[in-house]
Amino acid sequence: MAEKGSSGGEVVIDVHSEENPKGLKGSPPNEIEALDPQQNAQFSPTMSSPTAAKLSGVRIVKSKRCNKKKLKRVVIEWLMFLVLLGCLIASLTVDKLHNTRVWDLKTWKWCVLVMVTFCGMSVARWFMCLVVFLIERNFLLRNKVLWFVHGLKKTVQVFIWLSSVLVTWVILFLDVERSKTAKKIIDNVTWVLVSILIGAFLWLLKTLLFMMLASSFHKNKFFDRIQESLFNEYILQTLSGPPLMELVQETIPRSPVRNAKKGKGYETKKFIDNRKVHTLRRGKVSSWQMRVLVDSITNSGLSVFPSTTDESFFDEFGAQADREITNEEEAQYLSHRIFYNIVRHDSWHNSYIEEDDLLRFMIKEEVNLVFPLFEGSHSGKIDRKSFTNWVVKVYRDRKVLAHGLNDTQIVVDQLNKLVIAILIVVTFIIWLLLVGTATTRVLLVIAAFLFGESCKTIFQVVVFIFVMHPFDVGDRCVVDGVQLMVEEINIFSTTFLKFNNEKVYYPNSVLFSKPISNYYRSPDMGETIEFCIDSRTPVETVGRLKEKIRNHLEANGDLWHLNHLVVVTEIGNDNKLKMALHCNHTMNFQHFRERKKRRTDLIIELKRILEELGIRYNILPEQGSPNQAIRDTPDAATYAAPDL
Repeated sequence: MAEKGSSGGEVVIDVHSEENPKGLKGSPPNEIEALDPQQNAQFSPTMSSPTAAKLSGVRIVKSKRCNKKKLKRVVIEWLMFLVLLGCLIASLTVDKLHNTRVWDLKTWKWCVLVMVTFCGMSVARWFMCLVVFLIERNFLLRNKVLWFVHGLKKTVQVFIWLSSVLVTWVILFLDVERSKTAKKIIDNVTWVLVSILIGAFLWLLKTLLFMMLASSFHKNKFFDRIQESLFNEYILQTLSGPPLMELVQETIPRSPVRNAKKGKGYETKKFIDNRKVHTLRRGKVSSWQMRVLVDSITNSGLSVFPSTTDESFFDEFGAQADREITNEEEAQYLSHRIFYNIVRHDSWHNSYIEEDDLLRFMIKEEVNLVFPLFEGSHSGKIDRKSFTNWVVKVYRDRKVLAHGLNDTQIVVDQLNKLVIAILIVVTFIIWLLLVGTATTRVLLVIAAFLFGESCKTIFQVVVFIFVMHPFDVGDRCVVDGVQLMVEEINIFSTTFLKFNNEKVYYPNSVLFSKPISNYYRSPDMGETIEFCIDSRTPVETVGRLKEKIRNHLEANGDLWHLNHLVVVTEIGNDNKLKMALHCNHTMNFQHFRERKKRRTDLIIELKRILEELGIRYNILPEQGSPNQAIRDTPDAATYAAPDL
């Protein structure tokens, strides 16, 4: 559904895959319009809501208020333009005014200078609106560069305006004979305008580079996680609603993206069709679409379809609103309700979910993608505990991803302010060079003193955060042999949490040269359990031991991979065989408590098997690096604090 009004109203965004690359139907300067307006209009929630008329009426009133302010500004600009244009025409046609000179300059030249100074920005804005309109007519340009055009629009306007003022000033005052004092004043004004114009060009270049940096960084580092999070939200919204495969499809789950305008008391809502997010390819996503995906994570939480029996969730206009999950307890509660919404009440069972239950909500292709996400899916049955664990995991991942994106934006903003300060100093130095106040050698010494070490530090920080990018917020890492959780990333430092919630601050310039292990980004990690058995144990008993261990791992395929190895490491002098069980988790060690719980359960099962076979044994302590005990043996506060 296209945008209602230029600044207020609702925007529905359909994220397209490479198989269905429908184009945009135009975009206002400050809003991202629907990528497929006709298709999205069919499923707009306001169309099917009983309060659509009231909702639309309130939005129209707000849109009219905003339009009145814009209308006043346009009227003032046109009045000023027409008044100055009238003065220019009068100075050219009226003989008395035409022959009048002010500071040895004809009146019409002063009118031109004043008109360019006060109306040049308006003309530049009209020109940019024309450029945007022409770009919107072309699909390739609209899809690739329109987002950059919107971001650079005001900067380009200022640059065009300053260029026109400088050109007008030079042309009007170039050939006029002046006194030495007047000529010096004019030259100083000229060099000031040149310096400001150079600063505006550097500002334009800085804005373009920052937009390219942010877009490329989000696409390379966060696209997969955003895609997974939005698809998981689509699953939750679909399963929490009515069985669409049995009913007439009235609602398609979408992610509301709330975009509150500064200085305005209302929000503009954008909706993303999450059905197609998982079909996107990183190389096919434009910067515009990537910006929308990032906003969908940072500006809205994980939401589910409101139950027909839940009458407590309505928006400010009285329409039924999606319920947003705000904490883990709420995620657990809603997971129970969604579970029983999935299970058919007329079935002979109601304690687990089968593929047939999911087919009531999704098509076969989607079920094939969704079913393997749950624990126990290899058995064809998903119990309530597995489903609840998955919902809680989705909520945690969404929360961590939102924090990571917000911290990234904070880092970009901090870097932007730093570069702005540097540009101001550089522009001032250029002005001093142009007016001849300071020599080049003196300025180079000052610049080397100010920016020598600072530029090196900034370069290391930019490379560390945007190129190396060894971790995100919420990742569990190992630095200097100590296991830490990333809490906050800033431009010059990173904040970590230890097991006991002690905060540790590391300068990014120091982390730049340190090796960092990242558990979150690691693949499924391995576990090793060492134990000793009596050397007189029969070979047949050892074979039965291996068989029982294999049977246990096969029975818990959602926790352990089937590939494992039971080996004899050495024969001790005390008539004992040192053995080791090497196996792989179906997860990495990001969630420390879950890893320890699985290891404990496996050791207890190994103990039970050894006792059942009558084997005398000793379980050896976990081996590792000299700092392993520090990393993997937290104090009691570890289990009292939440798993970050």
